[in-house]
Amino acid sequence: MNSEKIVPKKQQKYRNFPMVPKVIFGKGCFDQLGEIIMPKRSHSDAAFIFLVDDVFEGTALAARIPLIFNDQIIYISANEEPTTAQVDALVSQIKTQFKEAPSGIVGIGGGTLLDLAKATAILMTNTGNAAKYQGWDLVQKPSLYHVGVPTISGTGAEVSRTTVLSGPERKLGINSDYTTFDQVILDPDLAKGLPHEQWFYTGMDCYIHCVESLNGTYLNAFSESYGEKAMELCKEVYLDDKLTPGEAREKLMMASWHGGMSIAYSQVGVAHAMSYGLSYVLGVRHGLGNCLVFQYLEEFYPEGVALFQKMLKKQQIVLPKNICASLNDSDLETMISVALSLEPLWENALGKDWSNQMTRERLKQLYLKI
Repeated sequence: MNSEKIVPKKQQKYRNFPMVPKVIFGKGCFDQLGEIIMPKRSHSDAAFIFLVDDVFEGTALAARIPLIFNDQIIYISANEEPTTAQVDALVSQIKTQFKEAPSGIVGIGGGTLLDLAKATAILMTNTGNAAKYQGWDLVQKPSLYHVGVPTISGTGAEVSRTTVLSGPERKLGINSDYTTFDQVILDPDLAKGLPHEQWFYTGMDCYIHCVESLNGTYLNAFSESYGEKAMELCKEVYLDDKLTPGEAREKLMMASWHGGMSIAYSQVGVAHAMSYGLSYVLGVRHGLGNCLVFQYLEEFYPEGVALFQKMLKKQQIVLPKNICASLNDSDLETMISVALSLEPLWENALGKDWSNQMTRERLKQLYLKI
């Protein structure tokens, strides 16, 4: 009899990522917001705080926000990327103004407003400032109930477990199981009337999510299934002449959702890492930054860049030139440092030995093309 002891193999441990527990989709579904949040009201003095893109101030959409009791709208400009200091100021304002803890936070707008809503909800229940939580899984306590209402599609902020903020030292997300929205309202009609370039740049954020996820070392069957569907929808939206504007809005909203789900279970890559550097130093908006970088990344994503060029031509988009030409050495070095600090993105793109492949000099030469 063989007396050799059998040692069981160690089982691989998988990450248990959160998903948005409740979502409603459909034209006009925004009008159900009031009934959706009513059961979440602690009592009449526990307000809901609505963080709203200031482009909607005085518009028909603002009049539809279901304010009761002492609820408050805080209008915020989305012209600049969200910052940790901005989150800290919002939290201080809310805590000073309201004696009772709010019932929840509702973000209405694009990725900037959604990220601010997620971060504010986290800092309402966790001590310290926002910069303290930039990184992965640093949040200790569940966030305040929070709802996301995207009015533009592409960032995936409505579904992701991160809220991307520019801090005093870097641009980095608060990546946490407590970041994810408790409720999302997907109303395609809210995206009517967007400027063409904004619609394109934000949608390309989704497209680039898909390229980076589908070509990354972190790819798995889960992320692949969502990424492939999002890619298919992006191709329809930006290359198919037969879609009506309403159909395009619906499909892009679903592409954004699926693209966000794809990277939740994998990661983004070179374009996003470099775009974070651009944004931190030059204040370039995220969607535009991705496009500026991605056009020069054919060595990493040849098929993706070729299709991107077709979309640019089809949609008659002309990207700005010489963005980095006037940078001094100090700014360029800061940009490189910010980009290289995003280690999971580089590992997904290039593998575990990414630091040997992406040297500071190589990254510098890529930036100088932009």
